[in-house]
This record gives sequence, C-alpha cells and structure tokens, in this order.
Amino acid sequence: MAKLILALHGAGVGDRLRAPEFREALATTGANAVQVNLDDADVAPTSMRFGPGEPITALVSVWTGGDPATIVAAVADTTGEQALHAYRVHENIRLDPTPVPDGTRCDALANIALLRRPTSMPRAEYLQYWQVQHTPIAIRTQNTVAYIQNTVEERLTPAAPDIAAIAEEHFPMGAMTDPHTFYGSRGDKAELRRRITELMDSVARFGADKDLDLVPTSRYQWSLRS
Repeated sequence: MAKLILALHGAGVGDRLRAPEFREALATTGANAVQVNLDDADVAPTSMRFGPGEPITALVSVWTGGDPATIVAAVADTTGEQALHAYRVHENIRLDPTPVPDGTRCDALANIALLRRPTSMPRAEYLQYWQVQHTPIAIRTQNTVAYIQNTVEERLTPAAPDIAAIAEEHFPMGAMTDPHTFYGSRGDKAELRRRITELMDSVARFGADKDLDLVPTSRYQWSLRS
C-alpha cells in the first residue's frame, strides 16, 4: 500500500475536495483512504505561513494499491489544477492523531512542513538526524499532540519541486495565537525562550531553518472502503 501526497495551490478547492464526488472518483482508482488538509477559515488566525515555494492552499494524502497516475488525474480533474506537486512517500507515525469520525475536522492545528535537504548533507545522514536525533527534541520542546513523518521516495509529477520530506505536526488550537500553548511552556517566559532555543538549534543542524514551506491546516480523513 503506497501513500501519495499532493500539494495544491489554487483558491477555493476545499468544498470540492470534501465533496462525496471526489471520494467516489478516488474509490474507482482502487484507493483505500484519503486525507484532506486545508488552509481554511479555522486556521486563519495563525500567521505561521512561509517558505520559498508557491503558497500551498491544500494537501491531499491518498493510500492506494493502484496506479499513482490515476490518483493524480482524479485530483487534477476535481480541482482544475493541472501542475500538481505529487509525491510517493514512506509514512512513519511518531505520535498518533486523535481518532475522529470520517469527514469530521480533527480538533487541532495541523501544521504541514515541506523540508528540503541541504546539498552538503547526504540523504542517509539527513534522515538519521531528522528521524532519530531531532524528533525527540521537537516533541519535548513543543506541545505536540500528533506527529507524522513522510519521507519522499519519488516525485510523481514534473512540476513537483525536489523536497526531502513532509512533516505533519498537530497542536492545540490555542497554539495559533499563544506561543506558550504552542511550546507548552505554561506561561513561563524563561522556559519559552529555552524551548525555542533548543528547538531552533536542532532545526539548524539539518537545514530546516531555511528553505522550508510551512502551511497551517485543518485535517479531514475518510475511508474509501465499506
């Protein structure tokens, strides 16, 4: 079973991606499940949107045993976006998301980061630092309630930029506007500074302090199998 992630950049795609017609189209390709992440009104209060790439408005994750090209075509047909950024990834769930019924918004701020590997850092070294050394630091310095790591194995579309990984981190909704809620520092300014410093020092060690696209999202998921 492969996991695909597709990044979209068009406006107003949320309703189409959450419509039953989209799920029906995916089901006909042999897909088993779909996740939709939207930069929507629920996450509008946060200012954490940045990066060198084209601004992302939505991401679609699909689990499938079928041809990835049929998934790309279904997403393109639904959204009208032809220059999709699509990837095949290897998923590693470090902290499980809170289970919710199909189509229900997960009660969390789901930040998605697209990570680029420095050319000076070999891939194996990059992944070892991110997955083994950085992950415990990220979890203990932030108020993380879910953490999913997706290592990019293949670019599926010509327009897709070369990225190393896609991380999905969940935080309480209050983290959108309160740094103490984001970092879990409980109002202690000195502890907040300490956590930020420790996190940023680690981030810099594998190049994620630059050339990173970050988009805040609302998360929805559906099974496509009865």
